[in-house]
Amino acid sequence: MSSFPVTASDRSETPLRHALSGPTMGSRWTAVVHAAAGFEPAGLQAALQAAVDRVDGQMSSWKPGSDLNRLNAAPVGQWIDLPAELATVLDAALAIGAASGGAFDIGVGDLVTAWGFGAGAGAPDPAAAAAVARRRNSAAPQTLELDRVNRRARKHVALRLDLSGIAKGFGVDELGRVMAAAGLRSWLVGIDGEMLARGTKPGGRPWAIAHERPCEGHRAIAGILELADCAVATSGDYRHVREVDGRRISHTMDPRRNAPAASDLTSVTVLAETCMAADAWATAVLVAGAAAGRELADRRGLRVLALDRDGEMVLSPQRWSRRDAAGEHP
Repeated sequence: MSSFPVTASDRSETPLRHALSGPTMGSRWTAVVHAAAGFEPAGLQAALQAAVDRVDGQMSSWKPGSDLNRLNAAPVGQWIDLPAELATVLDAALAIGAASGGAFDIGVGDLVTAWGFGAGAGAPDPAAAAAVARRRNSAAPQTLELDRVNRRARKHVALRLDLSGIAKGFGVDELGRVMAAAGLRSWLVGIDGEMLARGTKPGGRPWAIAHERPCEGHRAIAGILELADCAVATSGDYRHVREVDGRRISHTMDPRRNAPAASDLTSVTVLAETCMAADAWATAVLVAGAAAGRELADRRGLRVLALDRDGEMVLSPQRWSRRDAAGEHP
């Protein structure tokens, strides 16, 4: 990664706020940093954009030439060389898939498309979805093999991977790596609602972000989370929805049922050290539902805040507290 001169905010008596942003993954990335007077953000802006462009170019389901789609198109049994970032995300995705008991599974790409979501999706096709479900014979942790030493992968069955539940979080982590490499110690980066904070704002106050109320068709705030040295990600079933035969379905698939998730949770927020982990575990707990999600959170030591369809908090283990939200781990 190229370097460029910056001055960290803790070296200035009068740090100035800089807000940067750019397009990525059908949305926008953002970065906020307080730096000394004279700091020129152009080099940082370019490095941040390059980082998310690299992630999108490798992991996009929408770009025909992405490394992910190259793996998706490969014949069963053929080894495919992987770039380092994609190999890292696949490794993490398979580990979380196994640890979640299959609630998180990146091998649902064909299901996502059949139900009218994702790249190239059209109208929901229940018959096609049923056909996909019949031929899905195992989850990705059992059907995708990674050779970590040689950084390559091969499929053991016909499998279409979808990284929408983890790639955005990894993209946020990559934004954070750029900020750290620039020598900046206090910043907030994000893509949509997936955020990563380091340090605090001038004066020692944590970074404040909105916690969204699960409402279809408009945005509303349920509360404020304060972050310092912490990542946060939220998964919900109230943004990307379809109606099929009078039934409301969302883009999140339940790989154990081979069907759209039918959870009693509508929004799950997870705090973690990395945004990649927070992103994937938020999806896993959403799919698992309140009862199994609580057991999963307790077993894995997750800090989870989950809301039901009335916007009421139904899952908040004792380890979630205002101090935790501020990054002060007990």
